[in-house]
Amino acid sequence: MRSRRPDLQVIVLGCMVTLPIPGVLVQVLHYMRGLRALGFDPWYVEDSNRWVYDPVRMEPAEGGSRQLALLEPFLRKYDLLDRFCYRPGPGAPTFAPTAVDIDALYRSTDVLLNVTGAQELRDEHLSVPLRAYIESDPFASQVKYQQGEPFTREQLDAHTHLFTFGENMGQRDCLTPPTGHTWISTRQPIDLSLWSTSEKTLDAYRTITTWSNKGKDVDWNGERYYWTKDREFLKYLDLPEQVDPELVLATSVDGKTARLLGNAGWKLDGSNYLPDETDRYMRYIEESRGEFTIARDQYWRPRTGWFSDRSSCYLASGRPVVTQETGFSQYIPTGDGLFSFSTMDEAVAAIETIESDYERHRAAAREIAVEFFDATKVLSALLDAVYAAK
Repeated sequence: MRSRRPDLQVIVLGCMVTLPIPGVLVQVLHYMRGLRALGFDPWYVEDSNRWVYDPVRMEPAEGGSRQLALLEPFLRKYDLLDRFCYRPGPGAPTFAPTAVDIDALYRSTDVLLNVTGAQELRDEHLSVPLRAYIESDPFASQVKYQQGEPFTREQLDAHTHLFTFGENMGQRDCLTPPTGHTWISTRQPIDLSLWSTSEKTLDAYRTITTWSNKGKDVDWNGERYYWTKDREFLKYLDLPEQVDPELVLATSVDGKTARLLGNAGWKLDGSNYLPDETDRYMRYIEESRGEFTIARDQYWRPRTGWFSDRSSCYLASGRPVVTQETGFSQYIPTGDGLFSFSTMDEAVAAIETIESDYERHRAAAREIAVEFFDATKVLSALLDAVYAAK
């Protein structure tokens, strides 16, 4: 396979500095470890003058040495220190444990993997011949491109290949507008060795989420498509009263919302994990009985076929997943270990089915992760698609 050539230089671009929360760190970690398993020695580069999020103070901050100090325990634990560098924009000092000339690194690189499209591409990035945009959040970028939004058009057009977690893109039942590009389906790669399938579990289905988001809704064809999750969870507010296992949301909400959820039977956990608490974040997933979660309106209503990168971690831990249908069930099998739902009755039935033979569904969840999310399989297919068009 051409993707396994160890002489090729690969850079992973992401937002570990800009948004240093465990979910983001783990997402990038899977790419780095998957590439290493394929024989590459990838670099992680972040090279943006965006303001960053300070997870300790929970406020925007300037990027710099403080951010590197926050990330260092995580980078050291997973042997990423000597392949990590951050520069807060062109001409700014580079923060890296080892000396590196980022612009020279670009000139010697064969492939950029722009994970979540987090890095804005500039002229220096265009020296890399193969530039893959990996979209984890489908629909909004396609709408903005169709509407002529300049930044979105410039950025998508600057990549040589476009990948998306929206596996149903281009199908007749998918409402995502075309952009004139070829969009290639991909999934979150998972390094299965990172996830324990221990039998130690709590009697609770738990998910980690942000309850409310603002500013990312989009309008298309006279309709508004929402980004925030509270709209979807509230449709299933009464679910805890209809199933036996506890349902837990690891999220931060105001007092009024906490009372509303509590009165309906939901349990609440805090969700503010710091970068050096990534292990605790991963154990939280592994020790759950399973996951019940929803999909944002922008994912399910247009039938994008999106599937959550976090849900794939639950599957890798042998934890059954019950999640809202987005069209993904046309590509990933459901009914054993993984269930999709579109109504309250379907959600209840899914949890009851799992509980009727929990160990069988736990094993099936892991099998789905092995078959459909294994990092070497996902990244081999991605890189082979890049090189097929070279």
